[in-house]
Amino acid sequence: MAAEANSRVLSSFLDYLRIEKGLAPLSISAYTTDICQFSEFLEKRKRRLLTARRGDVRDFLQQLFSNQVDGRSVGRKLSGLRHLYRYLLLDKKIEYDATLNIESPRQWKVLPKALARDEMEATLAAPLTMHSGGRTRNGKESAALAARDRAMLEVFYAGALRVSEIINTKLEDLKLEAVYMLVRGKGDQERVVPLGRSAQDALTQYLAQARPALAAGKRSRASSGTSATVVASAKNSPLLFIARGGRKLTRQRIWQMVRAASAVSGRAASPHMLRHSCATHMVENGADLRTVQTILGHADISTTQIYTHLALDRLRTVYQKHHPRAKAR
Repeated sequence: MAAEANSRVLSSFLDYLRIEKGLAPLSISAYTTDICQFSEFLEKRKRRLLTARRGDVRDFLQQLFSNQVDGRSVGRKLSGLRHLYRYLLLDKKIEYDATLNIESPRQWKVLPKALARDEMEATLAAPLTMHSGGRTRNGKESAALAARDRAMLEVFYAGALRVSEIINTKLEDLKLEAVYMLVRGKGDQERVVPLGRSAQDALTQYLAQARPALAAGKRSRASSGTSATVVASAKNSPLLFIARGGRKLTRQRIWQMVRAASAVSGRAASPHMLRHSCATHMVENGADLRTVQTILGHADISTTQIYTHLALDRLRTVYQKHHPRAKAR
């Protein structure tokens, strides 16, 4: 069994540290903890310490980062694994060092959290049920809010938009017939964001029915001194997405809407998680990083390279599936 084999390897390594290297008990205890943790990680993959590969080590370190383990602790664990595999090489128990060319944890970036695809689907559909009751609002207004929220979620996911970008997008920026929209990002840089069929349909419904209803709606608790001119200008807002009475949406309202919608899937997502979900799912489906960089609006490809881990996983999977010399004999 893998557990028994790993236990034997660990025992001989600890003897080496104790007898040949003369390490203190506390140091040996730390090595034991770290290697046992990696060993358990491998056993879930039905792997042994002697057959681990570089991808196993990288995935182990990535999992530590995802679990909020600090960089110093991750570095210590990697150091322990390097000592283990150097010992195994010297003892001629392996021919391959699984820690070879693994970069220092200081150079690692934690892969942003993203929703799984089924969670994303549930989140996108949530507004249709969230507003269906119309508890404190009339049915027409509830339907308008549901259509607006669904359209915003679809656009968030389709174009990996930031909160500020979706709040400030204007009607004239939407080129629905050409199936794209113009987005002004950081530094007032403009980029073109494609719109998929789902986003197109949601926007079409929102513009035809929901937006006019929201623009004509009452302002909440408007002051008695509010003039008809101010109300009229609010109804003629140039913004694509509006609140009731044509008002501009706030960042807080967007966050509340995304959290409420994602709660249906059992997650508490932020708008930025929708952005990362778009990028993650594109890379998982084979998109190149340059395309993802363009859609995200990253000025430098190095920022987008945080998704390299996913791209390499995809590359490895496709290679193993299609290359005749990569398949197991």
